[in-house]
Amino acid sequence: MKIQIWSDVMCPFCYIGKRRFEQALQQFEHKDDVEIEWKSFQLNPDLVTDPAININQYLADIKGITIDHAKQLNNQVTQMAAEVGLTYDFDSAIVANSFDAHRFAHLAKQNGLGDEAEEALFNAYFTRGKNIADHDTLADLGEEIGLDKAEVHHTLAGNKYAINVQQDIVQAQQLGVRGVPFFVMDNKYAVSGAQAVPTFLQTLEKAYSEWAPANKQPKLDVIEGDSCEIGGDC
Repeated sequence: MKIQIWSDVMCPFCYIGKRRFEQALQQFEHKDDVEIEWKSFQLNPDLVTDPAININQYLADIKGITIDHAKQLNNQVTQMAAEVGLTYDFDSAIVANSFDAHRFAHLAKQNGLGDEAEEALFNAYFTRGKNIADHDTLADLGEEIGLDKAEVHHTLAGNKYAINVQQDIVQAQQLGVRGVPFFVMDNKYAVSGAQAVPTFLQTLEKAYSEWAPANKQPKLDVIEGDSCEIGGDC
């Protein structure tokens, strides 16, 4: 059963939602039948990367609130993250445009490392204070998860996967997605936001109960006899 997850690297609730979904998936009896696909979304596509910008000031500017209020909001999110075992360091976070990070994630997905890429990007942004728009940083992250560093550099130097990112964003718009994280299960049920673990688990079970009858491979009751096996062993 396929599950698509729209997210943005600089969305703090996306990382929290990822953890809560993972916790639900661990409790899900049929987790081995689940295929996860990460999809790109940009909360602020016009953002210009500037390592000198303080994230509290950035939040205050886009929301039209005071610096103190912005700090309070970020502290609340930091506490939420801690509840699922994540360490957020907003004081070190570098406000950056996420477009190339999404292209990096698509490269990783093509190499079977989509989930590893998302985890590395979230951790780099929220915990390690890395510039996720910097190509050297992304190449290092790629090497950490098993990608070829030179391939990451070559990919990011051009426009490869840019159309994939844009297609994900258009698809989200067509679905009416207004915020992330956004989880779509078997193209039938959606969960918006970093919901509680039971909400994810209940939706997984409901979606699977409808998917399984038509898609699950039947388990055969085999009567063994003389035969030849793969590799020529008879």
